[in-house]
Amino acid sequence: MLLIKNGRVLDPASKTDAAQDILLDGEKIAELAAPGRLAADHKNAPVFDATDLIVAPGFIDLHAHLREPGQESSETIETGTRAAARGGFTAVCCMPNTKPVNDNASVTRFILDRAKTAAGCRVWPIGAASVGSKGEAIAEIAAMKEAGIVAVSDDGKPIATAKLTRQVMEYCRSLDIPVIEHSEDVSLAAGAVMREGVTSSRLGLRGMPAAAESVCVARDVQLAELTGARLHVAHLSARASLEQVRFAKQRGLHVTCEVTPHHFTLIDEDVQYDSRYKMNPPLAAREDREALLAGLADGAVDAIATDHAPHEPALKDVEFDKAPFGILGFETALALSLELVHSGRLSLMRMIELFTTGPARVLGIERKIAPDQPADLTIFSTTREWTFDLKQSSSKSRNSPFDARRFKGAPIATIVAGRIIHRA
Repeated sequence: MLLIKNGRVLDPASKTDAAQDILLDGEKIAELAAPGRLAADHKNAPVFDATDLIVAPGFIDLHAHLREPGQESSETIETGTRAAARGGFTAVCCMPNTKPVNDNASVTRFILDRAKTAAGCRVWPIGAASVGSKGEAIAEIAAMKEAGIVAVSDDGKPIATAKLTRQVMEYCRSLDIPVIEHSEDVSLAAGAVMREGVTSSRLGLRGMPAAAESVCVARDVQLAELTGARLHVAHLSARASLEQVRFAKQRGLHVTCEVTPHHFTLIDEDVQYDSRYKMNPPLAAREDREALLAGLADGAVDAIATDHAPHEPALKDVEFDKAPFGILGFETALALSLELVHSGRLSLMRMIELFTTGPARVLGIERKIAPDQPADLTIFSTTREWTFDLKQSSSKSRNSPFDARRFKGAPIATIVAGRIIHRA
């Protein structure tokens, strides 16, 4: 048992915003009530004092790279889930671009077995849409779903053709799992290392037009309408892409999207000759960021996801155009999102929704604080001041542009299945 006392419970699913005590019994929530009003049979339970803290449903990250199997020099499931827990995440969805690619049930089972051994946050694998993510033939999606995947994606690249995308969508509709798309027209994006614009010209770096993303989103929205499938647009960064998602929602299609903290915090003007600013999609224009912020506030965006993409220093500490795409995301996601709350761009309840019930709906599951629900909780402070120190990161990698950034607000405890897996 564990008794969480005196916290401010914020639960978007039930619209709860109240001081409550929560009693956890094993892996489930047993009871919640106003402070001091719980039944007397918990008096021997250990107590977590959440005075002045927010108690929320467990945060879910829809988009992360744990690198194992095959790229353990950059991250392992153990180090990745430890970093995720430190960032307040109780569950992470790991992308399939491992080595070998997670395109069959044996790799899926390996990931889940390693996650159990790591004993960190929950790991929900995403399977490849095509064999080897090569875009040539559909992967063993049904077998992977039986083994434990929650969605499919060829992340790192789009599903190669409209024909194959349609086949994947039709198959996934029958299995009732979402298709998560890395939206990118590869012919427009080929060779680009940042967003096309004045800054790319000034730096002499090849730029990718925003249309490289939005053209692919438009294709997939039309295919989602054709097939009736659940389409989720990963790491959306362009205003025109968000307009496509809004259009789809207005038509009643099953289309959702996520935005990353780095895309709503930084823009292309922030890019330097420093590979920590190199990610895909690239940092976008100022007007794109304004559109993302509006979508986060008004409901057009369904989730905040990190796209945590660790790379060992030997890979990342090279010339900008030769470095791989991607930055760390787990440990700064909440603090960067709280910057929007402190500035008045988001309400605190809406921010929590983007980490909890929003991503849960994408996956077709429920996430709330109620009796008999999983005892997965994220407890955080909105006021604790701290500085992000990359040298202290739980990740094996160090590729973040937010090193030495001062923050106000931090994760305090991460509870999974009734067990505290991280405590500040």
